[in-house]
Amino acid sequence: MYLQLFLVSIIFLVFFCYYIVLDVEFLKILPPLIPILLLVALFTLFERKILGGIQRRRGPNVVGLWGILQPFADAFKLIFKETIVPGLSNLFLFIAAPVFTFTLSWLSWSIIPLDFGVVLSDINLGLLFLFSISSLGVYGIIISGWSSNNKYAFLGSLRSAAQFVSYEVSIGISIMPVLICTSTLNLTNIVQFQDNLWFFLPLWPSLILFFIAALAETNRVPFDLPEAESELVSGYNVEYAATTFVLFFLAEYSNILIMSSLITIFFFGGWLPLFNLEIFYFIPGWLWISLKVCIIVFLFILVRATVPRYRYDQLMNIGWKVLLPVSLAFLFFVSVFYWIIMGDFYY
Repeated sequence: MYLQLFLVSIIFLVFFCYYIVLDVEFLKILPPLIPILLLVALFTLFERKILGGIQRRRGPNVVGLWGILQPFADAFKLIFKETIVPGLSNLFLFIAAPVFTFTLSWLSWSIIPLDFGVVLSDINLGLLFLFSISSLGVYGIIISGWSSNNKYAFLGSLRSAAQFVSYEVSIGISIMPVLICTSTLNLTNIVQFQDNLWFFLPLWPSLILFFIAALAETNRVPFDLPEAESELVSGYNVEYAATTFVLFFLAEYSNILIMSSLITIFFFGGWLPLFNLEIFYFIPGWLWISLKVCIIVFLFILVRATVPRYRYDQLMNIGWKVLLPVSLAFLFFVSVFYWIIMGDFYY
């Protein structure tokens, strides 16, 4: 019964978001879901293989050739497990929270360009829309912790909300120098502005600030405090299992891929080739952006394997006392430099 309810809820929410908000036909929504789910599955395998290599162990190597079917085996195991709902929880909100979180994560892919013109909805306010959707993700976590009627889940959701709010400010300010240089919120136009020079060279402080804030936004090590197993018994999702846990899991790993795609688009030229030579244009743009995203994802995994977890007070100090002042200072520097060079801001 719950599985059918999940599917109906997902279809309804996605239909509403895409058709009403973005005015996209419903039949165009379903095809992108399959490659996104496959990407998340391959990402988990990629991560476990790299972690196994770094920690001198084999990693997944039993299910399928070289363990390539291990993510699909895990997915089938979780989907067909019994969904347990706590007796004193709010049933509707308990079920709606993971559906809402997964839908928002899926919605963000609608404006990510994979090549010139290869985007579901190329809106002019794409970046503003993306950060608006990202800021709504915290509500799914808060609702999940509150509706579980579990004090550990509730504490985990509150801690996650504080972390998201803290680093959402820094991640927004760190990207503003890119907007000043391009004078646009359209992701396709931002990539085209980097035809001759990728932004990671002149705006490397923004790249570092954005990457650190992205680690906190996606609950990755060393900022995985909302899911600290030793402190809050898995945090806000402690009461979730089976299909409901799968939705949270898919949303989290999908957000990591989205952040990696944004880093590629903002600082590494998106689908543009490595050098502006005719021979490199024979490689399709979607392959270029895929290779760049894989490199960024590898950095996410490398940080997880090498950096220890911070305490919560250290997490908040880094967000408010380090990232925020540095990002504001660099934004002021870029603004003044742009004003001196251009004579005035271009709107």
